[in-house]
Amino acid sequence: MSGSINKVILIGRVGRDPEIKYTPNGSPVAKFSLATDESFKDRNGEQQRRTEWHNIVAWSKLAEICGEYLTKGKQVYIEGSIRSRQWEDPSGNKRTAYEIVARTMQMLGSRADSERAGASHAPQERASAHASEERAVPEPPAEGEITDDDIPF
Repeated sequence: MSGSINKVILIGRVGRDPEIKYTPNGSPVAKFSLATDESFKDRNGEQQRRTEWHNIVAWSKLAEICGEYLTKGKQVYIEGSIRSRQWEDPSGNKRTAYEIVARTMQMLGSRADSERAGASHAPQERASAHASEERAVPEPPAEGEITDDDIPF
């Protein structure tokens, strides 16, 4: 195989409202958490539930849309790729963080879910339409163009 694929598809609930910051060159970056749940039976036949937390990062126009329309508790579809960041903590230990770089976002859930979250149905429709157009969002800056120091988180 000459190529490779790094693609992630998640459907879950927003864990916290997106935090929007800007890189030194003015590019918007949204960061938020997403919870996915898995149900399974353990060895004793008892139903168990496991929640996995994912750190999501969105860039450019998609970052702005996430900041405007996503709130804690909303159900959302995210498509993107896994990216790792490495750094050294103050004690000199090497650390690694894994993030999902979102390329596509689609709001899910019923109208009742949106109303419970304090949003009207019209913004949800607009956010979905805009997010679908985001498939053409440029890639985040290439490795050599931006460093961890440039990311405002």
